[in-house]
Amino acid sequence: MAKRVLILGGARSGKSAFALSEASIVSGNKAFVATAEALDDEMSARIARHRTERADMWDTFEEPVELPSLVSRIAPDYNVILIDCLTLWVSNILLRQLPFDRYSEQFVKAISHKAPADLFIVSNEVGMGLVPDTAIGREFRDNLGRLNAGIAAVSTDVYFMAAGIPMKIKGEIQ
Repeated sequence: MAKRVLILGGARSGKSAFALSEASIVSGNKAFVATAEALDDEMSARIARHRTERADMWDTFEEPVELPSLVSRIAPDYNVILIDCLTLWVSNILLRQLPFDRYSEQFVKAISHKAPADLFIVSNEVGMGLVPDTAIGREFRDNLGRLNAGIAAVSTDVYFMAAGIPMKIKGEIQ
């Protein structure tokens, strides 16, 4: 069975670097799915830097919203898919005022089916901080938290990152 690996952590915790390192070990065709959008110069520079960090062995797909359909479409053609990150994906959905529950259900369904690709999914853990003081902030935190829990439930492995150190919290300990 293909692996489903969820990698959680706070901002700058090393999630993306760990996911890329682990996913790069998988042999075969590799797909990197980016959910970020270059809406300003700083984000454009981040995206460019991340592109150079990935080896040429990765095919890159940029999809800010239609993640479930993209994953379903490309999964048969790849041995590993790395999705970075759900945090921005949830933000993109909410800011466009799209039906989050429908997208969330479709995504969990897309990663649950028996596609041969190993999936590595990066997301922020947002339940350990302050309660946001705005309604959209609380909606974001609640939606991402529920999505993370749904993905963790169907994942074979879950890691929590802190200060660049991965801690395995689900799956066989090696």
